[in-house]
Amino acid sequence: MLRRFGLLHATALNMTNMIGIGPFITIPLLMSALGGPQAMLGWAVALVIVVCDGMVWSELGAALPGSGGSFGYLRHGYGADTVGRLMGFLFVWQFVLSGPLEIASGYIGFSQYLGYIWKGITAGQTMLVVTIIGLANLALLYRRITSIATITVALWIGTIVTVVVVIGTGAVHFNPRVAFDFPAGAFRFSLGLLLGLGTASRIGVYDYLGYYDVCYIGDEVENPGRVIPRSILISTVLVALIYLAVNLSMIGVVPWRDFVPAASHPQSNFVVSIFMERVYGPGVATIFTAMILWTAFGSVFALLLGYSRVPYAAAKDGYFFKVFARLHPSHGFPHVSLIVLGVLSIVAGFVSLGMVIDALITTRILVQFIGQIGAVTLLRRRAPDMPRPYRMWLYPLPSLVALLGWIFIFATTPPAVIAFGLGALVLGVVCFVAWSWKGGTWPFEARQLL
Repeated sequence: MLRRFGLLHATALNMTNMIGIGPFITIPLLMSALGGPQAMLGWAVALVIVVCDGMVWSELGAALPGSGGSFGYLRHGYGADTVGRLMGFLFVWQFVLSGPLEIASGYIGFSQYLGYIWKGITAGQTMLVVTIIGLANLALLYRRITSIATITVALWIGTIVTVVVVIGTGAVHFNPRVAFDFPAGAFRFSLGLLLGLGTASRIGVYDYLGYYDVCYIGDEVENPGRVIPRSILISTVLVALIYLAVNLSMIGVVPWRDFVPAASHPQSNFVVSIFMERVYGPGVATIFTAMILWTAFGSVFALLLGYSRVPYAAAKDGYFFKVFARLHPSHGFPHVSLIVLGVLSIVAGFVSLGMVIDALITTRILVQFIGQIGAVTLLRRRAPDMPRPYRMWLYPLPSLVALLGWIFIFATTPPAVIAFGLGALVLGVVCFVAWSWKGGTWPFEARQLL
């Protein structure tokens, strides 16, 4: 493939995936996590984690600049023909679960903001909306795509315009007394504060997801040893500043007590629409809501398109179930992978946004994030002479900080979600063993040769 992605393109790619519907749907959940603006500490914790984790991605991406990202890193780090085969399988396994959860968050966000226009929408009607939007997304993607660049640019422009309008409006009407109206005992240390901080940090990590997306197209990046690390750092810092500005804009106009806790305030489902209504009136707010709906649909379109290719690529290389490698007979796209992820996304859209985010982050932590930290360490030991255009600063400190951060987020997750994450991992191992036994591959191939 041609290496045509320079620093600007790589940074734009990361930011396009990082900024979608996220900043418009997570503000009420974030503030509810700690009951006030002090919850923004969770974003600070998440920022430290993703910056340190970004160094892990940077070293792996610069040293192994191929397509596939984590799939390749885990295989190389743990041994492509042995444990790396298990790790590669588990990565795709969790991706088949976590990918639909991320897409579902966009469906949920769409239905929530539609509630501003469709007054009195019921739970049953919301599920119907999720189903219709999910099926429409599948229908649009169930064909040979020839205009991805145009769609991506349209999505990017719509997202940037929406964010700029929010930040500009907030800057003009910002009231520090409203924004920094901390409740009594906001910073008093307690178990509740610790658990709330964990919840806020999970939401923060969800908002930052995508800081590593350039690693998935590493073989198309120009000078990857320089571009990949810099694009990860720049996009993370820029998006952090954008999110900070969006949040301050919101809570500087709409008092946080008006939508916290989110569960008991229906208007929290479309808080940005309420923000625009208070400043410009319902007419402008309705138009702005339509812009958010466009952004939400565009983001789930791009996610399902890209994510449906991951199980296909793994199956094609012999690292996942063969059925996922099937291509449409006439249009040549991975229709089995697309349908499976598309249907799972619709089903996941029937639960609450908070649970979707918790399950999404928890599922990815075990194999992808913590697994890659192990891969960096193993490669440092097993292949010390491997060319590393970028070497992690202050190694191994960033790895340890990221590891502790992921453990903190996982440990402060509700027990039911932890059980889901561990159960999914165990089921994945069982499926890998059965699949490997049937195919006579590692570890059963080694036993047969003895």
